[in-house]
Amino acid sequence: MSRKPVSRRSILVSAIALTTLSSARATGDKNIRGTQVAAITTSLGDIIVTLDLNRAPASAGNFLEYMDRHLFDDAQFYRSVHAENDANPVKISVLQGGIIDGAKSLAPIRHESTRQTGLRHLDGTISIARREPGTGSAGAFFICIGSQPQLDFGGRRNPDGQGFAAFGRVHRGMDVVRTIWTRPTVGTDGSIGAQMIASPVKIMTVIRNR
Repeated sequence: MSRKPVSRRSILVSAIALTTLSSARATGDKNIRGTQVAAITTSLGDIIVTLDLNRAPASAGNFLEYMDRHLFDDAQFYRSVHAENDANPVKISVLQGGIIDGAKSLAPIRHESTRQTGLRHLDGTISIARREPGTGSAGAFFICIGSQPQLDFGGRRNPDGQGFAAFGRVHRGMDVVRTIWTRPTVGTDGSIGAQMIASPVKIMTVIRNR
């Protein structure tokens, strides 16, 4: 597999479908418990996230694996979805980011719905982007801007009704998230391509915040 960065088109196909990867220990270890704080350092400031390993062990554990293997180094926040550029009749407001080099992708993980975890897509919730259930990983994640109940299990954003896999929440740095979310996108026609941020914001590192 080529190590060169993937194109924006490849990102659209493999990473950002909100209409719509990880070892066995990250997806199936029932002994993972508690929380872990992570610091996402961007060119515009830090975003501090608490990962819920107790209620979402597969999803939060997968994020930790990407983080501990430094696969998020040189990642980006690259997609901003809001009412004005969202053609889906079920509107959402989210900021999406993750790896841009497809060679860094880990295997997809099982889908942990909010019905299973009891988590909800509230303001600042961090969750996994996907297409069909079981096709996503923490390599492509998003952060909610305001409460987004249509992304929970039973929500109408995805026709399958399975929602998305919430696994933590921002507890400091939502000002940074909102600043990135308000950056201009390449278009406004409602297509996923138009939702790409014209000048993506670099993620330098994601590390454990001890």
